[in-house]
Amino acid sequence: MHLFCHEHPDTLVVETAVTDARPGKVALAQSPFYPGGGGQLADRGTVRWSGGEAKVTGFELSAGKVWLLLDTQAEISGAIEAAVDAGFRRMMRQLHTGTHVLNALVFQQFDGALVTGVQMAEDGTARMDFDLQGADNERLRALEGPMNDLIRQDIAVSTAYVPMHEAHAEHGLIRSRSVAPPPTPDGKIRIVEIAGLDRQACGGTHLASTGESPTVRILKIDNKGRHNRRIRIALSEASTP
Repeated sequence: MHLFCHEHPDTLVVETAVTDARPGKVALAQSPFYPGGGGQLADRGTVRWSGGEAKVTGFELSAGKVWLLLDTQAEISGAIEAAVDAGFRRMMRQLHTGTHVLNALVFQQFDGALVTGVQMAEDGTARMDFDLQGADNERLRALEGPMNDLIRQDIAVSTAYVPMHEAHAEHGLIRSRSVAPPPTPDGKIRIVEIAGLDRQACGGTHLASTGESPTVRILKIDNKGRHNRRIRIALSEASTP
């Protein structure tokens, strides 16, 4: 589906209207929140209306609507302000962009190895699992320097939509062995491109350029079965929100 945060990633506060409400949850005409998915944690934030304020505790996708789950049972109506936690969003964008840089290097240097899992954490760390049978862990650890070189180059990051059949036909555009972003209602899939480095399907939020991220560290490499390698990374300037 098309999300407001995809088209307006820097708009973190929106004045909008309630389109539907139930005790403890609300659907909005426009929502700036990323509801989570693809290993990226959902946004945090608040909603404010004439009768009070509530924290957003989660999201529920149902019947084409994105419901905001709230820490109140109040039924909300009318005008509302929805505000994303800017610090948490920024950290998720940094982590997600960093995983794409790592993914690009692994794909290029290890014969098109596919991602078998990814998860970002609220402490500024992330793990990526790759199908890498017999890979040399020291070669993987040595990717830290090239990753940070690419971050410092401040490479532009952009997005586009292509028809689903084209995405499946282009080698390397869908990198995950098991999942891909859901298509839009008109049958297209969202593509994230780091200019000259990487181009792949993804539904998450990213930086406008790699240089907006701090450098990263490779913390650990684990063998998870005969085929799987798990690479753990951390933002060098991350702090728990």
